[in-house]
Amino acid sequence: QVQLVESGGGTVQAGGSLRLSCALSGRTFDVGTRGWFRQTPGKEREFVAAVRWKRGTTIYADSVKGRFTISRDSAKDTVYLDMSALEPEDTAVYYCALDRALFSQGSKEDEYDYWGQGTLVTVSS
Repeated sequence: QVQLVESGGGTVQAGGSLRLSCALSGRTFDVGTRGWFRQTPGKEREFVAAVRWKRGTTIYADSVKGRFTISRDSAKDTVYLDMSALEPEDTAVYYCALDRALFSQGSKEDEYDYWGQGTLVTVSS
């Protein structure tokens, strides 16, 4: 059974940093895309960042470019999201996701096949 388990959420002051982790278990995927999305109450889930698993190329939402960095550790089958210069607007439940496809757009929610349970990030002003 494929499982994605996020960790690292918490409360941080504006301007601070936080690292999220997402570990995969149950099966190994050598290709595809791992992504991070986030959702706040009353809003749709939105794309944050993604990394192509084989090549390591990355894409970001405009709202987080220059502040967030997505990376991967293939040996640990884990993807990370390093968040800095956090703003109250970054407060959300953050979800990691896995897209098995060899080729995909990367930022579309419906392309992803597996999702984690989410981890809450709260940025206080």
